[in-house]
Amino acid sequence: MTTFDARPQAATCAQAPGWLLPILLEGRRGPCDEVFRFHELSTFEPGCVASARRFVDRTLTSWGSDDIVFDAQLVVSELVTNAMRHGGGAIQLRLLSRRPEVACVVSDYSRHAPTAPPTTDVFAEYGRGLRLVEALTTGWGWLTPGAQGKLVWAVLSN
Repeated sequence: MTTFDARPQAATCAQAPGWLLPILLEGRRGPCDEVFRFHELSTFEPGCVASARRFVDRTLTSWGSDDIVFDAQLVVSELVTNAMRHGGGAIQLRLLSRRPEVACVVSDYSRHAPTAPPTTDVFAEYGRGLRLVEALTTGWGWLTPGAQGKLVWAVLSN
């Protein structure tokens, strides 16, 4: 899927897909599972978004998922930016794949649910990120599996 044919009403899920949920809750590794850890000093640096985008490109290309690299980079950019702005910093980005789906998971330090403003002014500088995530994915949501922080996940289809 490209940004030009993104569905305006993608399914926002309260629960991760069946294959992804046990991996996230039990901390297991998946067959296609790569992790990018943000350095503590750079969790608030705008450059960490660019690093995350490069990681997405390298990883998805190596998995043969070239067709969704651009959309996945946009989704990851939004999730990492939200973690930096509202989540106390990004801890790690995790990419998982189970054909035909790819999951992008960003962990941060906050336990607060991600929320989109009910309406966004045409000239507003912020407030469209989660709507973009929703438009480009088959579903997204969050988990608070541990004592601290949360995992925000988004699933794209090849």
